[in-house]
Amino acid sequence: MIEFYLPIKMVHMIAVLCSGGLFFVRGLMLLIGNKLAMAAPVRYLSYSIDTVLLTAALMLATMLPSAMFANGWLLAKIGLMVVYIVLGSFALKRGRNKKSRVWFFVAAVSVYAFMIGIARAHHPLGFLEQIFK
Repeated sequence: MIEFYLPIKMVHMIAVLCSGGLFFVRGLMLLIGNKLAMAAPVRYLSYSIDTVLLTAALMLATMLPSAMFANGWLLAKIGLMVVYIVLGSFALKRGRNKKSRVWFFVAAVSVYAFMIGIARAHHPLGFLEQIFK
């Protein structure tokens, strides 16, 4: 199964970018008042991308079980993923007003960027690790 690691990792990375990009576009559309962002086809596309993303992540995690929690970066990324999902939910539909949705959107995009930094650096602090060396 390890021979499929690189293709699965590529699928995972593409799904990460598609998921984050679609969230960003949907968030901006809602903030300018375009209700198309919550249309059924767009929501189903989001669900599909996220399913591919999660499936690829689980496949990668089963391929390298000993490396999963080696230095805490993956645990930090998983924890932030939960935060990102909650913030994204408030940004897209659960925020009480436009101002709160803007703040939730900015926070969700920031957490997403930090998760990318953690994944690229393979360190719980992401790119901040360079500052705290």
